[in-house]
Amino acid sequence: MSTSESPAHPRFAEALRAVGPGVDVRRFPDATRTAAQAAAAIGCDVAEIVKSPVFVARGLPGADGPEDGAPVLVLMDGSSRADMELVRRELGAAEARRADADLVRERTGYAIGGVPPFGHRTRTRVPADRGLLGHAVVRAAAGTPHTVFPLDPRSVVAHAGAVVVDVRERTA
Repeated sequence: MSTSESPAHPRFAEALRAVGPGVDVRRFPDATRTAAQAAAAIGCDVAEIVKSPVFVARGLPGADGPEDGAPVLVLMDGSSRADMELVRRELGAAEARRADADLVRERTGYAIGGVPPFGHRTRTRVPADRGLLGHAVVRAAAGTPHTVFPLDPRSVVAHAGAVVVDVRERTA
């Protein structure tokens, strides 16, 4: 499938070419904006969906001026939530909070609900929760809230330039 024929966002379709041939991007008529929606549309377990929330980290070591408040993309399995305190500590930041929709679109080039794990407008720091590696295949947004692609989680981590960490909330 050529980049122009792909249902993926054009920027992401270009980034996906670096992964190699055979990655099948699927388009769904209904939104796959949330992990639950994507899992229902695909027919897989919600844990096999890659969530890609964007956070703003302030007070990063060595970040002054305009670099302070840098966005950070956290990759999580669909059944988990990022623990803000663990994210903050992992980054060495003074503060971490969710980014607003405008910042997400500005920095990644994609709308919330369609942010893929790589292929962003600007380079973003990417921690990936270890829970992703517990699956043979995961599915992630392909740049739009209606498109999804499957890939093994180690390849997702590698192409995202991610560092594997433990940042998911623990349940009692």
